[in-house]
Amino acid sequence: MLVTYLLTSIILIVSFIIDKQKTYKAIRVAWKKFKKIAPAFIVMLIFVSIILFIFPDEVISRYLANNNKVLSIFLASLIGSITIMPGFVAFPLSGILLTKGVSYMVISAFTTTLMMVGIITFPIEREYFGSKVTVIRNIISLLIAIIIALTTGLFFGEIL
Repeated sequence: MLVTYLLTSIILIVSFIIDKQKTYKAIRVAWKKFKKIAPAFIVMLIFVSIILFIFPDEVISRYLANNNKVLSIFLASLIGSITIMPGFVAFPLSGILLTKGVSYMVISAFTTTLMMVGIITFPIEREYFGSKVTVIRNIISLLIAIIIALTTGLFFGEIL
């Protein structure tokens, strides 16, 4: 992450050296957009914190490591769709779940819906894309996540 910050800072300085007026204008536009999205983003962060408190990794693994694969995939998809977290948290959590007996197929459903389906982000997406596009995107993402989970199950011999 430090590299990203440094690279961004360097590019900003170069832009400032090349054209001060355009750089100031770009910063003003970015600041206005940030102020517009900040309230919705803060609300989303609050919801994320609550969800992560409600669903710690022990609870997730207890419900996902059972023998009913259909129920496990359904629960994993539901939890992944509701919860939101960055990849650098999700993938180590998946490793923890794997050590607690959760199958690859279920972990695949969880992580894929976690990254692709956004129930918590729905208000923000609706604001920018509209309700119809947001619903269609989430449904398609959920279907893709289930296909990926089933493919993972076939690949690792967890089904059939």
